[in-house]
Amino acid sequence: MEAAKGKKALSFLDRYLTVWIFLAMASGVLVGRFIPGVEHALGKMSVGTTNVPLAIGLILMMYPPLAKVRYERLPEVFRDKKLLGISLLQNWVVGPSLMFVLAITLLPDKPEYMAGLILVGLARCIAMVLVWNNLADGDTDYAAGLVAFNSIFQVLFFGVYAWFFMTVLPPLFGLTSTAVHVSIGDIFKSVMIYLGIPFFGGMLTRIVALRTKGADWYSTRFIPRIGPITLIALLLTVVVMFSLQGRVIVGQPLDVVRIAIPLCLYFIVMFFTSMAMARRAGSDYALAATLAFTASGNNFELAIAVAVAVFGIQSGQALAAVVGPLVEVPALILLVGVSLSLGRKWFGRAPKSA
Repeated sequence: MEAAKGKKALSFLDRYLTVWIFLAMASGVLVGRFIPGVEHALGKMSVGTTNVPLAIGLILMMYPPLAKVRYERLPEVFRDKKLLGISLLQNWVVGPSLMFVLAITLLPDKPEYMAGLILVGLARCIAMVLVWNNLADGDTDYAAGLVAFNSIFQVLFFGVYAWFFMTVLPPLFGLTSTAVHVSIGDIFKSVMIYLGIPFFGGMLTRIVALRTKGADWYSTRFIPRIGPITLIALLLTVVVMFSLQGRVIVGQPLDVVRIAIPLCLYFIVMFFTSMAMARRAGSDYALAATLAFTASGNNFELAIAVAVAVFGIQSGQALAAVVGPLVEVPALILLVGVSLSLGRKWFGRAPKSA
């Protein structure tokens, strides 16, 4: 009887997850807009460009998926050279190029918003993709491997990409170039905060628990207990995020819509092309979903940090970077449902169990 109740409750949460997301968004906007001092108080809870409540929410949100990863299998993740090649192509060639084209095409009269969107396209996802992948029933081991790979690439090449896409390319299209100086240290700091802490926490938890409690206890008792943390932390993070930007959303709705349009197009194109490429390569659903969400998401924490550090908190570049997660959260949560549907239609996969 208890098991049946548990399945029913979990199925209810899964079924209406999109509703919870939109309710959290609306609550955040209302709190930020109508409760005096909340936006200022949350803004003061920062160390450098890192907002502490947001960082805590993101770390807690990613810990359960990373605790599920079978780290001993990571060497096997990269044996499929074809899928690894597709991931590199989508993340480091197609993704940045697509966002650049969308930004200069749809926002040529708003160079500050255009530059902010280009930054978002350059910052490849290393964080929330683990949540979307987990909800879509993707391969957690493969996701962890790709995230680690993207993290290394980000530390090594983000500065070079920012120089090329924001300083070299724009003049070739008759646009103004922008000099962006980003140190490897700043990028490394962002990666270690938003990925390193939950990554090493999940790894350490698994190693210690397997040695002291055993694999059966870990998979049947511990993992189900920490699972809800992801959803709770996700909803709280969304509330905080939208509280910080509630005034901007209400005060500049048309600008927000203009920034949101290329972002929506980006998420849709990246998701479906990645899923189709994985299917064509003979991948199963779990790997295809992981590939699609890894390519679709962006590291908005890094994009916001760079935009604020280089252009200032009140800049149009910072606004565009901030709108990124405001669009990404509802867009990718909807794509989770699309992914599960494609799993049945394209891959002949049974519906996700409770």
